[in-house]
Amino acid sequence: MENPDTISQTVLKKGLDAGTAFEILSIDIADVDVGKNIGAHLQTEQAEADKNIAQAKAEERRAMAVAKEQEMRARVEEMRAKVVEAEAEVPLAMASALKNGKMGVMDYMNYNNIKADTEMRHSFGQNTDDTSDDEYK
Repeated sequence: MENPDTISQTVLKKGLDAGTAFEILSIDIADVDVGKNIGAHLQTEQAEADKNIAQAKAEERRAMAVAKEQEMRARVEEMRAKVVEAEAEVPLAMASALKNGKMGVMDYMNYNNIKADTEMRHSFGQNTDDTSDDEYK
């Protein structure tokens, strides 16, 4: 059973083929040892290797996403710093405009009124966000 070619060759050497007076009806085998299924083992190993590769790629994508998120957070902080920097220049520009006569006192007062109105509207918006829909239930 281990080597069926050897059995066939032995039978043919002895001349016991279909053209003789004897035909082989069966071959009795006393013991059969079945080895491990190498094909199945190789498929299992390949599947495990594929799984490991997929996991490594997924981890790489996750790490890239985390790195991208950190980059975006750093960019947001950069932009906030630029906004603060630009806002710091506004009072200086207004002072310069007042000194040079490009802006009058009434313009300055209107600017302050608009600024106060904007701050008030922002505060109203924050109050309604805090209460949400609880008042209407």
